[in-house]
Amino acid sequence: MATPPAFKETNGWKMAQPQDDVIRGKWWEMFHDPQLSTLEDQLTRSNQNVQAAFFTFLEARAAVRQTWSSLFPTAAVTPSATRSRVASSGSLFSVSGGASSGRTATVYALPFDATWEPDLWGNIRNSVRAGAYAAQASAANLENIRLTAQAELAVDYYEMRVQDSLKLLLGSTVVAYQKSLDLNKALYGTGINSEENVAQAETQLKTTEAQATGVDIQRAQFEHAIAVLVGQPASTFSIPVAPLDGGPPVVPVNIPSELLERRPDIAAAERSVAQANAQIGVARAAYFPTLTLSASAGYQSTSLSQLISPTTFIWSVGAQMAETLFDAGRRKAATDQAKAAYSQTVASYRQTVLAAFQAVEDNLASLRVLSTQTQQQHDAVASAEHTLAIATHRYQLGIDSYLNVITAQTALLLNQQTDLTLRQQQMTATVQLIMALGGGWKGADLPAQGQLLSHAKFAPAGTQ
Repeated sequence: MATPPAFKETNGWKMAQPQDDVIRGKWWEMFHDPQLSTLEDQLTRSNQNVQAAFFTFLEARAAVRQTWSSLFPTAAVTPSATRSRVASSGSLFSVSGGASSGRTATVYALPFDATWEPDLWGNIRNSVRAGAYAAQASAANLENIRLTAQAELAVDYYEMRVQDSLKLLLGSTVVAYQKSLDLNKALYGTGINSEENVAQAETQLKTTEAQATGVDIQRAQFEHAIAVLVGQPASTFSIPVAPLDGGPPVVPVNIPSELLERRPDIAAAERSVAQANAQIGVARAAYFPTLTLSASAGYQSTSLSQLISPTTFIWSVGAQMAETLFDAGRRKAATDQAKAAYSQTVASYRQTVLAAFQAVEDNLASLRVLSTQTQQQHDAVASAEHTLAIATHRYQLGIDSYLNVITAQTALLLNQQTDLTLRQQQMTATVQLIMALGGGWKGADLPAQGQLLSHAKFAPAGTQ
């Protein structure tokens, strides 16, 4: 595979505007569900995993500025006041006798020191680039975590709506089964029907009632999962019951190569490649000597009142160069390590791209097959309803036994449940396809190096 494409670094990181919500990430608006939109907005503001990833990005951004500061001199001032006594001439520690022997004095100093290590071989510049690429990868990881959480919420939401629809289906089925039980009891009371039919109808009713009650467990679990995603306690969070309404939206799919710019995980992998490449330059710079320039100027006096005067001014300048002559192969090993890390990130990048294309194709295939299967299942439900009508009519005429009615009722309920399951699979596959396509995110939205070095505070799109 060729060298991974570099994402644009000239664009600023802009907050999302209302007119481009769908383009910039509010893909859930495609479903035209106000409740889902409200929950997704809450997730964007309050999801704790997203918040943690955002602060990880801020940490990486601060590290870039820290490394960048090494390009400039360091200046310091170290004022001091030292009181000392010089030993007398008879002391063991006496210096050669002089006028100051045995004298106690206070020395005041006000020095200003500056040191600078010029980046002759690009060590610091490559470190800054590596840090900037790492921060960009962190920003892409933040968007990937946000997109993953949004998709998880949408899947849980539609799973919950399917449970609401199933609850309504089972509720209407219980009403129908109750009518059948009442009919059988009435026929039994007139001597037309048998007690066995009444028992069968009652068993079927109670079983369905238990099944309807069990739906509440899964419904509550999905609701609690959504509460965690939007950053709220499960005990105080609730969503009104509503059936699954409508089908999945049509997702516009562009040319597959645009995945390289649309998926944040691919952007993160590509930035990691660039970071590893910059680290090779850092390792190579260790082969060359380092030069340190230093300068110091200030005042020194034994009298505080005369500290700032021409006679007490002191200064010094100097330069120091260091070169490692022998390290038993340490620098070569570090360079080899950096090269191996680069090759590893390239392989990971390629694998991420391949997995992205697979995810898109998988969900496209799922939607294509589910579209046909759902239509076939609609036909099966209609056929089961017709079969039940015939079986009921023949039972009422005394032609067939009530067992045929029970069989037809069971078949209808199973087909209706399968129909709901297929609709849920369609919604899930649509959400996963949108996620596989990057959710409308663009690699050009990554912060540029200049922004990473600035002190202006900004948050990735949708993060408060």
